[in-house]
Amino acid sequence: MRPESPQGYVPRKPKRRRVGRLLGVGLALAAVASVSGVAGAFLAVSLSASPLQHQPLSAEDAQVFSQDTPMLSTGSLRLPRLTRPVNILVLGIKTLTTDVQNVPPELRNLGYHALVDSFDGRSDSMLLLRFNPQTEQLVVLSLPRDTRTHVQGRLTKLNEANVYGGPALAAESVSDLLGGVAIDRYVRINVQGVEKLIDALGGVTVNVPLDMKYQDDSQHLYINLKAGEQTLDGNKALQFLRFRYDTHGDIGRVQRQQMFMRALTEQALNPATIARLPKILSVIQSNVDTNLTVEELLALVGYGAQINRSNLQMLMLPGNFSRPQDYTVSYWLPSYSEIDGLVDQYFGFGSQSVSTASDPSRVRIAIQDSTDNPVAVETLTKALRDSGYSNVRVDRALNEPLPMSRIVAQRGDGATAELIHRFLGIGDVRVESTGALSSDITIQLGNDWVQGLGEAL
Repeated sequence: MRPESPQGYVPRKPKRRRVGRLLGVGLALAAVASVSGVAGAFLAVSLSASPLQHQPLSAEDAQVFSQDTPMLSTGSLRLPRLTRPVNILVLGIKTLTTDVQNVPPELRNLGYHALVDSFDGRSDSMLLLRFNPQTEQLVVLSLPRDTRTHVQGRLTKLNEANVYGGPALAAESVSDLLGGVAIDRYVRINVQGVEKLIDALGGVTVNVPLDMKYQDDSQHLYINLKAGEQTLDGNKALQFLRFRYDTHGDIGRVQRQQMFMRALTEQALNPATIARLPKILSVIQSNVDTNLTVEELLALVGYGAQINRSNLQMLMLPGNFSRPQDYTVSYWLPSYSEIDGLVDQYFGFGSQSVSTASDPSRVRIAIQDSTDNPVAVETLTKALRDSGYSNVRVDRALNEPLPMSRIVAQRGDGATAELIHRFLGIGDVRVESTGALSSDITIQLGNDWVQGLGEAL
């Protein structure tokens, strides 16, 4: 359901059924399974020994995730396989002692709002994953927690849905927000589970883009990370994922989560991960709640193991920041026209559409330099403008030198990114939302551009 007025309640409309942190669990498991066929069998046996669903759904809530078309094909001598596109809602849950009535005895009277091992809190992070065997893609749509939308007819933030009605209401709210996209299954993981999962994987090496420092004594939340490439253990990874105290707030955190996700998937493809599998499975069984069956999880793992990096596409819900004079709290205001285009392109059954910007002058391009070479930036800017891309600006510099440039389709327009990639003859294309927020395409300039210029520099 989409807002029609700035406040109050509105009646629920029938859904349009368009067939069409958390981030580490399914993607890391897919990476694990790709290393060894033994891992897949071990995964099935281990997960079968313990239920994956910690909180059973009512019959009414279960209907939210029921689809008429089966998602799997099975055979006696082969693992289950996906037969159609499947949409999985992933919720990263943060629950404090103030969010629940039955506080564990050891957490009472601490003098601060402690984290509770529970799935009943707000969804601090939300992702919609689309496994599409027809296009051989894995699409990850980040849904900002502060998105202003209807939850049970009430205009509020999207992250409230899990508190009011669990995963079923969260799925309904996301589906309504996206114009009726069907949600097949859900996965919930709590904050403690994310920390334990990263430790079980042996940490993750990531570039911290800026110094991160924040202190909240009321939650005992202490963040202190220095900029630069480093290996983060579970505690530091959680600091990285929870930090949202810069100029972009929660949207900046969404961008860093996408950076973290890509680093995690690439590093999990390591034979050493197999030795850690028992610990990983223990974390999943204790800290993940999902209505996926073991067979369905195996099919997703098998599909994820075959995905090329170029076919992992990470998007962010289109929208804009609210203005302080318009609302008493901050919101991410959805752009419904852009959402409709994104849904048609990435959550439909057809092939992705061609470039959404046939006129180069309308393409907003931002350049983020990693070369510390003003001449290289000037040369790139001139080349783009001479070719009709007149809307070009230089954004902030990156804090890490890139050997290869990245052509980032910030708003999902991979076709335009490919055109610019072929024109420049450098770098690789990434469909993700880690570039400049106000751009359509962000060029993160690397050393390959400098090398290509040769003596001109």
